[in-house]
Amino acid sequence: MQELIKQSFTESIHTKIAALDVLAPVIENAATVILNALLAERKVLCCGDGFSHSAANVLANALNYKLEHERPSLPALALNPDAISSSLLCEGAQSDHLFALPLKAIAQPGDVLVCIAGMGHSASMLRTIEAGLSKDMLVVALTGGDGGEVAGLLGPNDVDIRIPSESALRTLEVHQLVVHSIVDAIEKTLFPGM
Repeated sequence: MQELIKQSFTESIHTKIAALDVLAPVIENAATVILNALLAERKVLCCGDGFSHSAANVLANALNYKLEHERPSLPALALNPDAISSSLLCEGAQSDHLFALPLKAIAQPGDVLVCIAGMGHSASMLRTIEAGLSKDMLVVALTGGDGGEVAGLLGPNDVDIRIPSESALRTLEVHQLVVHSIVDAIEKTLFPGM
């Protein structure tokens, strides 16, 4: 069993090294997009499919509260449907709109949508990105592999942070690191003395 554990660590390390070489400028671009929106008094709305939603929650909470250092809160929100809304959507066969409907209700032009979409094929993420684009939001998408259908929705001003891995697990691990890197860069830029 220890060999399996060591193999997981090794695969994770290799995926992160491959991602670093490719993604450092893309992650910087995403942090800049979010930073510029915050400076323009806009908000960041976050969501993710499946286990990726935990990374979306971490991003929103780290912007609201802190990553490592006490500082003023930044306007971010994870789109977290409750049990009732999830049940209503499933009854109405609209589960693909789990995040899109609340997004349409609260998003403003210039807000940033951070969509964490695993391999990029989730119908709920596709509908959410479409809703964000219809509201003139900028989109930061975290995907993996070839970016899936999500990559095809993004425009030239949007950011596609595509993890170079076909493994959903390795992609999720790197997404978490990307989220931490984005918030760390924003914190240190906005609050350099903290």
